[in-house]
Amino acid sequence: MGFFQRLKEGLKKTSASIANVFKATEITDEFYDELEETLIEADMGYETTERVIEDLKKQVKEKKLKSAEMTKDLVINNLRDQMSVDENAYDFEDKKSVVFVIGVNGVGKTTSIGKLAAKYHARGKKVLIAAADTFRAGAVEQIRTWANRAGVDLIAQGEGGDPSAVVFDAVSAAKARNTDILLIDTAGRLHNKKNLMDELAKMRRIISREYPEAYVESLIVLDGSTGQNALEQARQFSNVTEINGIILTKLDGTAKGGIAVAIEAELSVPVKYIGVGEKVEDMERFDPDQYISALFEGFSIPSDVERIVDSDIEAAKPDDNLFDVDGMKGDN
Repeated sequence: MGFFQRLKEGLKKTSASIANVFKATEITDEFYDELEETLIEADMGYETTERVIEDLKKQVKEKKLKSAEMTKDLVINNLRDQMSVDENAYDFEDKKSVVFVIGVNGVGKTTSIGKLAAKYHARGKKVLIAAADTFRAGAVEQIRTWANRAGVDLIAQGEGGDPSAVVFDAVSAAKARNTDILLIDTAGRLHNKKNLMDELAKMRRIISREYPEAYVESLIVLDGSTGQNALEQARQFSNVTEINGIILTKLDGTAKGGIAVAIEAELSVPVKYIGVGEKVEDMERFDPDQYISALFEGFSIPSDVERIVDSDIEAAKPDDNLFDVDGMKGDN
């Protein structure tokens, strides 16, 4: 099963709910109410949903539409317009980069770092991981396992060590080894823990001072199944640190499929990667057209949507069990 089909399967609950709305024969107040309720329940977000409904009412009036089915494409296009397209979103992958990976515990952070490391390594990139999550018990050994299986080097200290010291060592190593991408695993810091946020700021200052030539990218990992809670986490993190993109995980069976739309529309932060499973091929670059296609059953998929499986990933094809490590499903 290709990535698009796995995504479609993961979003089928949301897709089924949306499809039911358009079975209405006429455009009535009840139709608008049901559509609004469905989009909110799918975690499109209140503000985004209100914009969609108001715009739809205006277009229905202008076009003098009578059938609910005739509004489907209008809703699809409106939702697509809520999502950003940044042609430079992945430029950091081809620069000397330091990539911060942040997020609360349990969202799939460690798994995501492992997948990114494997993907970049498969493309011939020289990758280094910094084990700067020194607070959580077992975190260093967990990320070490991912690094070993991805075939990349790891810079680490013992549990309970100074995370900023790990970053300093990792930056020194990255420069000495001519590393392409340095991935920094940070603690699963809660957005209300000021001391941990201060630590994150300290790490960034070290990189600015010691590795000024590097491009710094900050990615936050969010659990797609938590809906509006994920949106609030992103909002709180963005208040204290710059966020360049989002990794949205656990979209392999959630009823909260609209959260990617809400995040991009309300925060103007692009979703850059999405995950639909545990293996390396189950995380890919985010494609808004593909995502909207998966949400709307029967939507005519653009001809280039199926391009999602990158040729470099197909060529690499790491061990099928690379990201099915015992005891690591649903980890950080």
